[in-house]
Amino acid sequence: MTDIKSMNQAEMADYFRALGEPAFRAKQVFQWLHRGAVSFDDMTNLSKGLREKLSASCYITVPVVERKQVSAQDGTIKYLWRLRDGNCIETVLMRYHHGNTVCISSQVGCRMGCAFCASTLGGKVRNLTPSEMLDQVLFTQLDSGVPISNIVLMGIGEPLDNFDTVMRFLELVNHPDGLNIGMRHISLSTCGLVEKIDKLADLRLQLTLSVSLHAPDDETRSRIMPVNKSVGVERLFDTCRRYFDKTGRRISYEYAMIDGVNDSDWQADLLAKHLKGTPGHVNLIPLNEVKESPLKPSRRVEAFQKRLEHYGITVTVRRKLGGDIDASCGQLRRKAMQES
Repeated sequence: MTDIKSMNQAEMADYFRALGEPAFRAKQVFQWLHRGAVSFDDMTNLSKGLREKLSASCYITVPVVERKQVSAQDGTIKYLWRLRDGNCIETVLMRYHHGNTVCISSQVGCRMGCAFCASTLGGKVRNLTPSEMLDQVLFTQLDSGVPISNIVLMGIGEPLDNFDTVMRFLELVNHPDGLNIGMRHISLSTCGLVEKIDKLADLRLQLTLSVSLHAPDDETRSRIMPVNKSVGVERLFDTCRRYFDKTGRRISYEYAMIDGVNDSDWQADLLAKHLKGTPGHVNLIPLNEVKESPLKPSRRVEAFQKRLEHYGITVTVRRKLGGDIDASCGQLRRKAMQES
């Protein structure tokens, strides 16, 4: 059976030609799928014979809401979706003054092993497909009734560890016959897979790259982010500079503030030194506590911010949303795994 929603329109046109059907059917089916059709029988402008043919050869991915939590504080919605094979992933819908943002997953689990993240508990199970990534945007919008204007690839998984799938997802979600969400409204977060960052730079996409940095020195970063052992901070920043030179797109550096680990003055000074002369901004993240982790939220967020600003660094502190609904990445999936 063919995952038809993961096809682009050109592939779909070839598929219909192989079925002995006119190529224009591709646009019709593409539009139905990207509106949220869950069955070929919904596609009323197709003949009954073609619908039967498609039902016999293709499947349509449709995630099921396993759990849904709505924040009483700020209206943030967290979904735990059950996929076709029984695995679960998370999606979070966040409301801002400038529009509504959906944070989506790219993998079931994660193999990066970051010490402060619940997503990595249990390791990586598998990559998501383009259709499973698209479904998170599509069905979050349909279920919530809230129009989505922005996407962040910052949920469960490392997006650049599922590179080809993520690139296809971006192509699909950007398509004018689909959800038509522009690249400038999409952010992609990576823990620093430098070869893949270079590969992404070559594509010169107009998305925003967010680098999960979390420490400016190798000793600390390697302790909390195992990926750094094979990369190193200097090499990561060199790669980021190349990315900016090729794309002209400013990078956002994500920095989870961890008490007594990465929040000292000397680390702020070193971070400022790394960023000198390279356009970018630092997004300080108040740490969400993970029960299994000994790491605690920093009490020095404001002091760290002021020290960076003293060096002329642009700094923001992420607004904490959904604090009453386990909105940090991986927590809801972890609970479901523990209860099953």
